[in-house]
Amino acid sequence: MPGRLGGSRRAAIIATGALVALTPVQARPAEPAPKHPNIVILLADDWGFSDVGSFGSEMATPNIDALAQAGTRFSNFHVAGSCSPTRAMLQTGVMNHRNGLGNMPETIPDEHRGKPGYDTVMNFRVVTIAQLLKAAGYRTYLNGKWHLGSDARRLPHARGYDRAFSLADAGADNFEQRPIEGLYDKANWTENGKPATLPKEYYSSHFVVQRMIDYIEADRNSGKPFLASINFLANHIPVQAPDSDIARYAAMYRDGWTALREARAKRAAALGIMPAGVPTVTMATTPDWRKLDTDERAAAVRVMQAYGGMATAMDREVGRLVAHLKATGDYENTIFVFLSDNGAEPTNPFGSLRNRLFLGMEYDLATANIGRRGSFSAIGPGWASAAASPLSGYKFTASEGGLRVPLIVAWPGNAKIRAGAINDGLAHVTDILPTLIELSGVPGHRGAWHGKAVEPVTGRSLVPMLEGATGSVHGDAPLGYELSGNAALFRGDYKLVRNLAPAGDGRWRLYNLKLDPGETRDLAAAEPDRFAAMRADYRAYAKANGVLDMPPGYTADEQINRYAFEQQGRRRLIRLGLWTGGIVLALSVLVWGWRRRRRARRIDQAKADVIGA
Repeated sequence: MPGRLGGSRRAAIIATGALVALTPVQARPAEPAPKHPNIVILLADDWGFSDVGSFGSEMATPNIDALAQAGTRFSNFHVAGSCSPTRAMLQTGVMNHRNGLGNMPETIPDEHRGKPGYDTVMNFRVVTIAQLLKAAGYRTYLNGKWHLGSDARRLPHARGYDRAFSLADAGADNFEQRPIEGLYDKANWTENGKPATLPKEYYSSHFVVQRMIDYIEADRNSGKPFLASINFLANHIPVQAPDSDIARYAAMYRDGWTALREARAKRAAALGIMPAGVPTVTMATTPDWRKLDTDERAAAVRVMQAYGGMATAMDREVGRLVAHLKATGDYENTIFVFLSDNGAEPTNPFGSLRNRLFLGMEYDLATANIGRRGSFSAIGPGWASAAASPLSGYKFTASEGGLRVPLIVAWPGNAKIRAGAINDGLAHVTDILPTLIELSGVPGHRGAWHGKAVEPVTGRSLVPMLEGATGSVHGDAPLGYELSGNAALFRGDYKLVRNLAPAGDGRWRLYNLKLDPGETRDLAAAEPDRFAAMRADYRAYAKANGVLDMPPGYTADEQINRYAFEQQGRRRLIRLGLWTGGIVLALSVLVWGWRRRRRARRIDQAKADVIGA
């Protein structure tokens, strides 16, 4: 019958089965467990959009450029207009008003202090990337600038980092343990949550990389992958660099910032970072180079030479780290992320007589000393406009020059990530955490962490864009932003933006960033329906995120000056108190000594009277 085995065939099968049962089983080699990649985050400070060679710069950044060739450059990547909000979003994947950085300590108006979302420090309702990776078995390290809270519960060691040598302030001296005078009383460096002392032979970029190498090697025998977050002080004020790096640029920058801005725009177009012939504007705060006198030009040239030297010194340290990882066999299985925390710094610290007098007492401001130990300098709005080229605006503003910065993501050993690619789709700093979580294959969180409700991640993974997908992972979804009253909303190729004084007039404007990344043609009147719809999108974002209106007359520049003046006042009061206390103590000693001598004379006189009697 069909379906039934004949006797002889059935016996053969049974015999074969018996032989198989008696034969030792050859164990199939187990598939090795996927090895989690190492992660290196290289966070530059105040680098403008075209401050990297592979984005159009003339400055020597060969090691960062090599990472660009090994990975993908994002030419439409956005952060916040100031450092702390960006850093908190990078750490958490959560928008700044929800992670506590609705504003910074140095720029928040008194009316906003203590309001929800305006903690001025990273709050405890968010989970950091270090906490997520540490829970998955990673070693976690951070070196350099933190600026997300200075008390013991908020320093990196308490927010998921196994080892951390960090600066709690916005910036500090690059050659010694010295604060930005007038802004802070001391340079608040800590290691693993405890006050730390910098080495005598110290330069910031070299130190943060060397300490990271030391951390990685100290725990190498653990066999665990690592997260290494290196947060450079370069190129934050004060602009400082080794003499040899400054000398590299001795023949450059004599044609001024307008010429440099044009040259960078052309190089960016030649590299494919920007379309050719992008229209640009000259910012109102950019001085006319031709009207500077000889001494002003000499100082301006020198500070940009120091700025170039500072960038090159940092790039050299990036190369030293990469060389170390190649030597240890870690390079191929390491994800590298390079970005800046905001656009170039336009602040002129010498803009007021009070500041000039104060800084002149604290630093050697001679032109020949610019960029060296004991100096204090900044590139100002002229050179900042070139650093942002061909974009409009700079740090603090919501213009593209303040928010759009270079991003490079590379994983040399992962063939899926396109090497040498440029992606012009919209990307945001909150996207970094979900991207790294997906690439590393570790669990994220869905609004809960260790049984506690936390802010959900708002960013989206950039993995599709890294693997060659065109367009943005955000599609046509609205993406809002606000800091110090300067605000924006991105949707598809369009951007709604408002800047308060002194960078703007408080009016909302509409731009097509794909056709006009330089923000030269306001489309609000030409496309009223889109303009109205995006205004409504922004209002919804502001309501959902608890955005507060700024007090009348507020400007971030004035608030920073007020903060600095208050700090200087406290410092003067402390000095006065110490001086007064010293005088009182000295007088007390003198009075005590006088009384003691007077008493001794009385005793001697009494003894003499007794003897005489």
